[in-house]
Order: sequence, then structure tokens, then C-alpha cells
Amino acid sequence: MIVTLIVICEIGFWVLLAAGLAARYLLKMPRTGIALLLCEPLLEILLLVVTAIDLKNGADPSWKHGLAALYIGYTVGHGHRTVKWLDGHAAHRFGGAPPPPKPPRYGAARARHEGAIWLGSVVAGAVASGLLLLAMWYVGDDGNTDGLRDWIFVAWRAVGIHGLIALSYALFPKKAPHGFSHGAPHGLSHAGSGRDSAVPARDPEHVPDLLVGGTRKDEEQV
Repeated sequence: MIVTLIVICEIGFWVLLAAGLAARYLLKMPRTGIALLLCEPLLEILLLVVTAIDLKNGADPSWKHGLAALYIGYTVGHGHRTVKWLDGHAAHRFGGAPPPPKPPRYGAARARHEGAIWLGSVVAGAVASGLLLLAMWYVGDDGNTDGLRDWIFVAWRAVGIHGLIALSYALFPKKAPHGFSHGAPHGLSHAGSGRDSAVPARDPEHVPDLLVGGTRKDEEQV
């Protein structure tokens, strides 16, 4: 039952997310869209309540209860980032907003980005561990809580592995290609201006005057 409910909660998460974004940007009903998005935490609360009831009714603590705790922790730690990412793309695609910025790819900026994602995993591990400790306390000494305790180690082992991966970006930062400046390849950045152009070379007539000012002045002099 617990595993089935986890699957239902996962499906429900995406259904509510799609419905909320559709109401917000396609149907032009922003309040309804926000209301639907705010309903998503109710799925985790439902899973938590059902898990507690299952334990109270005498079910032996097992991997299913541990998996439920990890699922709730992951949703708390990383769910908001997923919603924000999809909301930004929906706003760009259907709401006329500018495209969401892409994550950094090189150097210290990439290391900070990976570190921020890892902090979400730390939150996930902390939430899952808290729920598992509460479940162990709830069951008491009369029940076998070794399985729940094992899931705490599983949670923090995953956090540790993710932390090592994130740390590798700081210890061994990926260097940008030669001539790469703020996401623009060499030749599309005007020296000293601090501004980049993404205009294709096949459309030189659309390049800003600032980028080709010297060339046009030479042509005028001729």
C-alpha cells in the first residue's frame, strides 16, 4: 500500500504541476494556478499520515516506510527547484517572459551552483532522518526498528556521495574554452565593452553599431 501511494504521489505531483502551469499561463488564471501548485505539499502530508497510520495499526517497520521517508525528504529538498525551473520555461514559452538563465558551466560559478544543489540534498537527508527517528520513537522498543535505522544511513550515504561530486567541481574546476566570455564564443565579444552579442555571423547588418563601429567608420572614410 505504501509503495502504491508513493507512485500515486509522484504522479499527482506532475499532474498538479502541469495543471497549475496550464491554468497560470494558458488559461490566464494565475490565482488558480498558484492554488494548484500550493496543493502539492498536501501529497507529502497524505503520504506521511498514511505511513504513520500503517505503523500504528501494527505493521512491521520495513523498507517501504524508509522509502516513504526518503521520498518526502527528496521532495522537500529538491521539489521547489523543479517547480521553479519548469515555471520559468512555461513563463518563457507561454507568457512572453525572457528565457530562464542557464546554469553556469565553468569555474567557481559552476562550483557554487553544484554546492547549492547539494544543500538541497542535505535538507532532504535531514528531513528523511527526522521522519525516520519519529517513526522509531512512535514504534517504541516493542517493534523492530533496525530497518528504519538502516534507511538513515542510506540517506546520508547518498548525501555524502552527492557532496563528493559537488566538491569535485571546486577542487577541479572546469575551465572555459579559450576566448570564451560570458557564454559567447571568441569573436562575438567586443573588447573592453563588457557586452556580448549572440547575433549570427550570417546577419552582419543586424550587428549593433557598437560591435562594428570601427568597420563602418572606415567604410565612411573611404
